[in-house]
Amino acid sequence: MNREMLMLVDAISREKTVDRDVVFGAVEAALASATKKLHGGEVDIRVAVDRETGEYETYRRWHVVPNEAGLQNADAEVLLFEAQEQIADIEVDDYIEESVESVPIGRIGAQAAKQVILQKIRDAEREQLLNDFLARGDKIFVGTVKRLDKGDIIVESGRVEGRLKRSEMIPKENLRSGDRVRAFILGVDPTQRGPQIMLSRSAPGFMVELFGQEVPEIEQGLLEIKSCARDPGSRAKIAVVSHDRRVDPIGTCVGVRGSRVNGVTTELAGERVDIVLWSEDPAQFVIGALAPANVQSIVVDEERHAMDVVVDEENLAIAIGRGGQNVRLASELTGWRINIMTAEESQAKQATETESVRKVFVEKLDVDEEVADILIAEGFTSLEEVAYVPLQEMLEIESFDEDTVQELRTRAKDALLTMEIEREEKVDEVSQDLRDLEGLTPELIGKLSDGGVNTRDDLADLAVDELVEMTGVDETQARALIMKAREHWFTA
Repeated sequence: MNREMLMLVDAISREKTVDRDVVFGAVEAALASATKKLHGGEVDIRVAVDRETGEYETYRRWHVVPNEAGLQNADAEVLLFEAQEQIADIEVDDYIEESVESVPIGRIGAQAAKQVILQKIRDAEREQLLNDFLARGDKIFVGTVKRLDKGDIIVESGRVEGRLKRSEMIPKENLRSGDRVRAFILGVDPTQRGPQIMLSRSAPGFMVELFGQEVPEIEQGLLEIKSCARDPGSRAKIAVVSHDRRVDPIGTCVGVRGSRVNGVTTELAGERVDIVLWSEDPAQFVIGALAPANVQSIVVDEERHAMDVVVDEENLAIAIGRGGQNVRLASELTGWRINIMTAEESQAKQATETESVRKVFVEKLDVDEEVADILIAEGFTSLEEVAYVPLQEMLEIESFDEDTVQELRTRAKDALLTMEIEREEKVDEVSQDLRDLEGLTPELIGKLSDGGVNTRDDLADLAVDELVEMTGVDETQARALIMKAREHWFTA
């Protein structure tokens, strides 16, 4: 039987053009699998085949795990203290082995063994092909539609296959067997049965790579695409910047008579692309991203990472776009929350905010509205500014003398101290389960407490926009915090 095994290994090695060690590894796996079936349970079996004689030995083994971890699989694990009773110097992650009777290769049958071995070799070949393909560093997968698999499309490129899920396709796109297709490589999913290369035609990265192929200046480093936002199959925006003053970023990406941008649009089923000039100035970047709408004015709120953009009535619909598409894409492109409003809405909001600040100054500084209005007119919007802006700036206010300035600063500091004490007392009322929630900082807990949110369930009951309004976090973070707060609802 040993000679038969060596002949089998040599035959398969020549037939499949693979190293003998790979085949021996597959033989060992086949014998281990057969032995495991005889023992039953989830035992761990190792088989060692002598490469020269074909003789083999079989071992049952136990993985050494930390004492505090406990046994997850008693058939194949042993606690450290028990293992040390047998081998004094053994450590965690070592193995204890015990020789067991080997299964004769005849028992599993040469043909059955060959099938198992061939499958192992096919798996090894596929893994090698996958590694070779990924080593090339390609970001776009070019291949042919091979077949459909539960709604997903399997794309073949040479001997490598990729999976294009329905959710990653361009809406209303109809790909058929034999069609030539290009897609962005999202990554590799080793848990996926079948093709493990995950593809996308709807990801922003796909558009970035397509422009990289159409515009040589990008590959040369003269141009850079800073960001991209897509509504797949409908509309997209990309932000570009030039690293060479002689190169016009927008015109270069558009190409002669639109040839370059049209190449991308054709590949993406007619998806219209707005090319935006990137700017270090966030306000200027947002103004460009909202094109073709004309912006009247813009107010930046750094703390909430949001902008109020004022447009006239004629540009309101253009700025928002059909179904909110234009403002949504502009927000994704720039990373800022964008609130579109008319001049009347802006004035009303400013009036409300001014009244709120006036009320705080009158109440906390114990001054009349006239003094409060002077502070507001000079650009003061908070007690912190009154208390801590450089003294010289406040002394430049014509309506105030030095004594008045010093008194206002003292009152502002006292008010802030009082408010902080009150806040700490409120925070003390916050439940421990809310304090312990992952992702909540002391500052956020304080803001939640100010808003009357003192328990985990209080947070779980909030809507995303309510949490954004209350704390100033972005929608993604707000959604994550709320879902984290709701976890115990589903695990209880």
